[in-house]
Amino acid sequence: MANRPLTIAFVMDPLDSIDIAADTTFVLMLEAQRRGHRVLYVDPANLSVRDGRAAAVAQPVTLERKQGDPARFGPPVPLLLDDEVHIAFQRVDPPVDTAYATATQILALCRRCTVLNRPEGILAANEKLYALNFSELMADTIVVRQIPQLLEFMEKLGGEMIVKPLHGRGGEGISHVRRDDRNTGSILEQSTDFGSRWVMAQRYLEDVRRGDKRILLVDGEPIGALLRVPAENEVRSNLHVGGRPEAAALDAADHAIIAAVGPSLRRDGLFFVGIDVIGGFLTEVNVTSPTGVQEINSLENRRLEEQILDAAEALLDGKSH
Repeated sequence: MANRPLTIAFVMDPLDSIDIAADTTFVLMLEAQRRGHRVLYVDPANLSVRDGRAAAVAQPVTLERKQGDPARFGPPVPLLLDDEVHIAFQRVDPPVDTAYATATQILALCRRCTVLNRPEGILAANEKLYALNFSELMADTIVVRQIPQLLEFMEKLGGEMIVKPLHGRGGEGISHVRRDDRNTGSILEQSTDFGSRWVMAQRYLEDVRRGDKRILLVDGEPIGALLRVPAENEVRSNLHVGGRPEAAALDAADHAIIAAVGPSLRRDGLFFVGIDVIGGFLTEVNVTSPTGVQEINSLENRRLEEQILDAAEALLDGKSH
């Protein structure tokens, strides 16, 4: 733990839009507050550049676990991040659109303020495509936008596949496509926007019915995991569409994936990451605003936010030496 009060800024979606019972950013902010740090809320729209330096209009915030009214804001404060902020957490949810990319590029101008995850790493790491750096750990996967290629791939896989948008979040737009479904053509037209948008298609893994394992990594090392078990009438296991959280242990396949992915995450400055594993296969590497901390805390009576803040403070201390 840092031996001095820090100023920690959270660049994030509006606080009144989050579910404080599940949101990971919220408990990170609460933990920073508990440690006596100054906590700032930054709307990404209030980032700017002044004289070539990353700037923001930030609001000091005091938080409590009160659904619908979790925050008390102080007056807005204009500041230069390198002069007044020690750590900035970039925790805006996808999609990674032009506004997201621009906000992250502004944060990349920081030199003394430690930005987590590192902006250059986020911008280079599409959450679906980054996993393809480890394609040997994945089930059969292609990224295309032409519908005939998707149909050919589906036939190669035996008549079914999963199709995902590259820039979605929380399971949005994921489809289980099958040869015998008369809606297949329409689904692929919508997914690809009639062949103008790339999608990822993957082999359907039946093991998803037993759960999609989310593994949280800090600086490339695992701190916790949970299974997200899909509802009976859903292909998606995401918790906000009815997935059920269950405790999960790491097995040999998980450790092999972590050993392969961890060094690249450290190299690219991807400090806090959630990887998804189904049946021993890596499916995604979530780098923008990974979640799961509160669910693991509840299942295992833990406080993962303490480990994350400890690691962030240690990173800051190492940078200052």
